[in-house]
Amino acid sequence: MDLFEKLDKLRQEGLKDINQATDQKNLDKIRVELVGKKGQLTEILHSMKDIAPSERPKVGQEVNQIRDLFQKQIDEAKNKFVQALIEKKLAEEKIDVTLPGRKGHLGSQHPINIILDDLESYFIAMGYSVVQGPEIETDHYCFEMMNLPKDHPARDMQATFYIDEENLLRTQTSGDQARVLEKHDFSKGPLKMVGPGKVYRRDDDDATHSHQFQQMEGLVVDKNVTMSDLKGTLEMIAKHMFGQDRKTRLRPSYFPFTEPSVEMDVSCFNCDGKGCAICKYTGWIEVLGAGMVHPNVLENAGVDSSVYGGFAFGLGLDRFAILKYGISDIRDFYTNDVRFLKQFRKEEN
Repeated sequence: MDLFEKLDKLRQEGLKDINQATDQKNLDKIRVELVGKKGQLTEILHSMKDIAPSERPKVGQEVNQIRDLFQKQIDEAKNKFVQALIEKKLAEEKIDVTLPGRKGHLGSQHPINIILDDLESYFIAMGYSVVQGPEIETDHYCFEMMNLPKDHPARDMQATFYIDEENLLRTQTSGDQARVLEKHDFSKGPLKMVGPGKVYRRDDDDATHSHQFQQMEGLVVDKNVTMSDLKGTLEMIAKHMFGQDRKTRLRPSYFPFTEPSVEMDVSCFNCDGKGCAICKYTGWIEVLGAGMVHPNVLENAGVDSSVYGGFAFGLGLDRFAILKYGISDIRDFYTNDVRFLKQFRKEEN
């Protein structure tokens, strides 16, 4: 058998092997045997030295044609295997679009945020604006504008985190009231605002105290604002948050920025005023402090206290959440325990 007959036989057998390849692995093995570095075509090229010089061009041309043919057939066979594999995966991973979708699980809203969103919506509906002030406040706005000059003894009531002599972590959101009050144009109408936010005090954390908590203060200033307006507003807040059957009472108190000052209690929602451990057997639970805006606060902001008056109130969002949901430890708000937060997950339809 001469060399050309050998090449023709190799061509026929090679094409047959390629067409009969069963998978990608088998095809790669055939490719190595035919056109690899140690394949049959390569061996023929290495034997060219034994061929007459006049025959070498013809042999080389024939070998190159067979190699191109093999490579073309191998590529086509490889594409068929790849396509078959894709079709198999598509068939196995086919999605039935008629099946119902998987229900997405909602996260849990924090109880303080529930209270905050509820109160903000409630006050906005009553015509109040919501104001956000800086958590790093100046001594001027946090204390002096609120009738607490530097030598005022009431400053001892609040243990403050001072950054320097003038700046501090605010102990109350009253600074928001002072900023809005001195800029308000009363020719355009009364001032009605609430200011929610974080406040900070040097306190030891335990079940009922925290160095950081959430507060919301409200302020209304206009002509002819009376104590009756304050009492009616506080009653509406209490009934909205704790139920329409809640009774309220006001007790005299003291705050430097209001005069007269009061604290409001609501009838215990656990015992309905009969007395229990939650209300310390008094039948009442303290919920907030309030009062008529002190004339000095108005004058400090450039408001004529002989013409305008107003009322202010401050409530702790943490305390409202504790009372509304029966939470026993204030630290639960800040430990990020998923088991605790799941209790406030909204019902999924």
